[in-house]
This record gives sequence, C-alpha cells and structure tokens, in this order.
Amino acid sequence: MSHEAVIVDVVRTPSGRGKPGGLLSGIHPVDLLAGVLETLVARNGLDPATIDDVIGGCVSQIGEQSYNITRNAALAAGFPDSVPATTIDRQCGSSQQAATFAAQGVQSGAYDIVIACGVESMSRVPLGSSAAGANPYGTRLRERYPEGLVNQGVSAELIAARWGFSRRELDDFAAESHRRAADAASAGLFDAETIAVPGVEGRVDETVRPGTTAERLAGLAPAFRTDALAERFPEVDWSITPGNSSPLTDGASAALIMSADRAASLGLRPRARFHAFAVTGSDPLLMLTGVIPATARVLDRGRLSIDDIDAFEVNEAFASVPLAWARETGADPAKLNPRGGAIALGHALGSSGTRLLTTLVAELEASGGRFGLQTMCEGGGMANATIIERLS
Repeated sequence: MSHEAVIVDVVRTPSGRGKPGGLLSGIHPVDLLAGVLETLVARNGLDPATIDDVIGGCVSQIGEQSYNITRNAALAAGFPDSVPATTIDRQCGSSQQAATFAAQGVQSGAYDIVIACGVESMSRVPLGSSAAGANPYGTRLRERYPEGLVNQGVSAELIAARWGFSRRELDDFAAESHRRAADAASAGLFDAETIAVPGVEGRVDETVRPGTTAERLAGLAPAFRTDALAERFPEVDWSITPGNSSPLTDGASAALIMSADRAASLGLRPRARFHAFAVTGSDPLLMLTGVIPATARVLDRGRLSIDDIDAFEVNEAFASVPLAWARETGADPAKLNPRGGAIALGHALGSSGTRLLTTLVAELEASGGRFGLQTMCEGGGMANATIIERLS
C-alpha cells in the first residue's frame, strides 16, 4: 500500500486589504475559512465524513480567531461533527506547516484524507493583538537578548544593510511584483484557484496595484525608523516602506491532501505530490533569513540542486528577504515568484503558506515545470521549505 502524499486540489479567496473597509473586512474569519473548506470539498465531490483531520494555520489566535478557529470553520462549513480539526501557529508559515503535518500524516499512514488550510483577518484581528498587551517573552528570554529583539520591519532593514540593497533595488523588486501579479490576473491565471466569497463582488485580489512603478514608490517614507533604533543600528539606511513590504491582508486558503491510493480509489486526479520538507531556526534578531538555510536543507533532503527547480515561491514579507535569498542561492530571478508575490498578492499571515502552495501548483501546471519550491520566513527566526513535484 502506497503512502505517497499527493495534492488533489488547492483553493483560496481573493486577497483583501487588511483594514476596515477592505474587500473581506465584513466577513467573520470563521466564515471566510469555512468558504474555502466548503468549496474544496464540493468541487471534488468529496464526502466530508471521509476526512481524517483538518489542520489550519492562524497567527493571531484571539477574539474572532480564538477557540480553535479551524474546528469552528469546519463545523461552519457543514462538515460532520465527527471530523476533527486543530489550529497551529508557526507565525507566517503556519499553513505551510499545516500542509507539512498533513502530508507527513499521510506518509506515516495516520491519515488517508486531510485538509491543510489557513486564515487571517488582519482587518478584524489586528497584527500583534494576540499579546493582549502582555509581555510574551518572559525574564529568561530577555536575559538571553539583553539589547532586545526587534520587529520584522527592522529585521528587514538589517537584511537590506547586511546585503547592501539600495532603496532603488527594493522598490524595483516591489514594482516588478505588482507587474507580474497584474499581468497574471489579466491573463486569467488566478481564476481557477480563486473562489467567490458570499457577499463580496468579484474575485480580484484587492492588494494588487497595476501600474506601480519604482518612481512612485520612491516617494514613500520609511516605515520603521525611530531615533532610538537609528542610534542602535547606525549601519541601516532605513529603506523599508509600505511600498516594498507586504500589506496587511485578509484571506483564507486550503489544500486537499490524501494518499495516492485513496485518490485513485475515489477517481480523483492528483495534481502534485510532496517531494521533501525542511524547517529551520535562524537568528531571531535578523529573523527573516531562515529561508536561506531552509532552502539548502530541503534541496539536500530532496537530492536536488537549485537548477532542478522550475518555479520558486519565496514569501515577499519585505523585498529584502527574497532579494537576499536569491543572491545566496543563485536562483534564476525569472523563476522567482513568476506570478508576483506577497508585496502584490498580500500576506494574510495564517493563510499565506497554503496560498503560496496554491499559486505554485498552478504555475507548474501552466509552465510544464516538474519541481517547485516554496519557502517562508517566520517570526521569531524560523523558516519552512517544501518541494512539490507536478503529476499532471
């Protein structure tokens, strides 16, 4: 009996601006996630009672996203109460980790059918709200890092300084992300993966800004500079702005994962299979550089080289992250986020991992590529990496 883990289908909502008045801001996050779960099952003719587990990612697990939002969404989607669900937090890589756990469960024989998913409504549950005004670090962690850790924006600035990226390079990268995403949208490349959301008109990503240029982005002020930080980090030029960062975003996404044998017995055509996984920790001050060792590790585990990969999805939390990754790995820039990345398509934290997977599967199918690699930097200094292989 084969325990090969395959991807049967992947879906996502459009990306909404994660602010009051954004495209999806009127939708409760439970309902947002329930919509992708319901659609995923319906369009594959799957009896939800056959699902062994639903594993979801969500970062700000408080308020409307508390009390195991994945279980609440599964029930809201009409799944039988016999179907369990759990919610995990590996920061920005939460739903990528959900997919890894789901696939590993299939490979171990623990699961036959499982859904990996994620959701974040940053308009309704603001970034950082899960701390509830309390100290999340404790005494001993502060003793280990006496000068203090910094937020991700400052980490992105430190990366730009260490790798020597100019403000123009960052803005050029951001503008190209919007151009690629806008071109993909105009060509209808997102149509099959993007679902309709009840009460929302259209299925267009609200975060994509066609016509964005580096010249226009150059007028934006740095977002993370303070006098105290400038004194602490004199090497930083303060070039990270809202324009070369991923926007606050609302969204949900999901992947239907099962054993190859179960897919065959149900008459379902697998679109891709999982080839290799890796997760790594990294310096929590730089925080966002883990994608570099994670990529090296997953390539080694998959017995592949960087040139064997046909498409890369590297999360664009900030422009300096994929730029540093590309310089260190030597990857072909044309293969990096070919349909645009999170700077344009948004970064709905808990949903981003399966959103990247959705886009990667579709890109491999359209281009005829065989292997795709996705990697995601994560808060606290971590990164996930996954390699998939197209099957159809």
